[in-house]
Amino acid sequence: MTSQPPHLPHSTTDDLGLLLAVLPPRVRKAIEALGTPDSLIEVVLDLGRAPEARLIPGRTVVLSEAATDAEDLAFVARHVGRFRHDNRAGIERTLHRISAIRNRDGGIVGLTCRIGRAVFGTLEIVRDVVLGGASVLLLGRPGVGKTTLLREAARVLASDAAKRVVVVDTSNEIAGDGDIAHPGIGLARRMQVASPDAQHAVMIEAVENHMPEVVVIDEIGTQAEALAARTIAERGVQLIATAHGNALENLLKNPTLADLVGGIQTVILSDEEARRRRSQKTVPERRAEPTFPVLIEIRDRDHLAVYRDVAAAVDARLRGVTAAPEMRRRGEDGRTEIVASEAVVAGALGRQRRDPAHGVTQQQRSVPRSARRTWGILPFAVDRRRLERAIEQHGIGAELVDDLDQADLVVTIKAQERRTPRCLRDARRRGVPIAVLKSNTQAQADTFVRTELVQRMVRSVEGSLGPEVETAIDQVLDRGLPVALEPCERRLRRLEHVMIHDAGLASSSRGREPFRHVVIYPA
Repeated sequence: MTSQPPHLPHSTTDDLGLLLAVLPPRVRKAIEALGTPDSLIEVVLDLGRAPEARLIPGRTVVLSEAATDAEDLAFVARHVGRFRHDNRAGIERTLHRISAIRNRDGGIVGLTCRIGRAVFGTLEIVRDVVLGGASVLLLGRPGVGKTTLLREAARVLASDAAKRVVVVDTSNEIAGDGDIAHPGIGLARRMQVASPDAQHAVMIEAVENHMPEVVVIDEIGTQAEALAARTIAERGVQLIATAHGNALENLLKNPTLADLVGGIQTVILSDEEARRRRSQKTVPERRAEPTFPVLIEIRDRDHLAVYRDVAAAVDARLRGVTAAPEMRRRGEDGRTEIVASEAVVAGALGRQRRDPAHGVTQQQRSVPRSARRTWGILPFAVDRRRLERAIEQHGIGAELVDDLDQADLVVTIKAQERRTPRCLRDARRRGVPIAVLKSNTQAQADTFVRTELVQRMVRSVEGSLGPEVETAIDQVLDRGLPVALEPCERRLRRLEHVMIHDAGLASSSRGREPFRHVVIYPA
């Protein structure tokens, strides 16, 4: 567990006096007499019933013995902004929201006056995540503080990080009522949405017309909005948004919004593949890369769960494995306690021994395996830059050399092999293997590195690397539970992934260097 110092103390602005000014005088006096403005959530006025104040935590206080009448409702309606088709109104340059209940004839018979507060400093618990540049999706039950966190994210990204931020404000909850945005969003620009049905169109318009680096959206709830979010993300724009649902599981079960985390499709396996995987013939799989690579579940205002790799978490859940998020809690002193857990934990592990740091069954793990010499590749009549690019892209532990004495492998093209020049003759005489590309292109270099080079490297270390991986693969096939391998360097992890994939299983790298390691999962 680690702890981060507080960056910014919490401070709140609620403009409560402006809301009290639009309430009937007897109701306003009763609220002032309560003496607890910080805990006030909303004021409820229903025709023929006593007015009520709702407070944290879950308290309701009757404000007057006299029932609310039509004049009380009309008084509020006259002093707030115009009610729109969504039956919501506001107060200029505040975050307060007044929502109306109407009868069949359109007359107002009830009002919910919700207090809007801009709370500065709430983002500190996940500031590093939001400033990381990846698109972030916020989930949580109503009233838990999603919009407050979203508003603060817009302010920090625009004012502190100096990014071009556009807020798509459908119900004016993020930046308040009126044409001038509330200072709670800092230097971010705000685009109001005339109708909730048009939110997806305004999202696209924001990107096409105003060139933002970040788009902030409250409540993605329709398939059109989910599609618009994917379109925006594919253009390289960071998204910070909320969605309907309390947790990742809710999105996976929601066919409309599942695309936000990659979507789910059903795959029919062949008989042979099903036997190899020891699974049913019909299995669920993730359809695409998530629109939001990072997801934050807001459990309560001071307790959040962070999924830094949504794709891996979804894949794990589809295999019946529970992904353990990174847990963050804000203490009374303002410090953030972080319990990092990038592991996946099998729900059926029961009483089996688990790695206390990562929660998966493991073989003996102590220190990383000793480093092995990087493979030397001697290119002959092959573009060095293309090979270097391919090696770097695929993370292979190899380097290009200039001397046959340093070479583990010579790479050439088919035309040169036919000529058998001296370099190739010397390589054959010394027993240095030769790989032959069809042509001198980037595609051929990529294919060589991804397939032949990786396979050669696997075979070269199978005397030490192979038995450990094969034993772990057998354990996963027998028990159907994840197994963690020993930590090793990146180039060896790449080879382990190849061996695991060839066995028909899934894998991912977990942990931080120098203890980063591969975990094998049932397919």
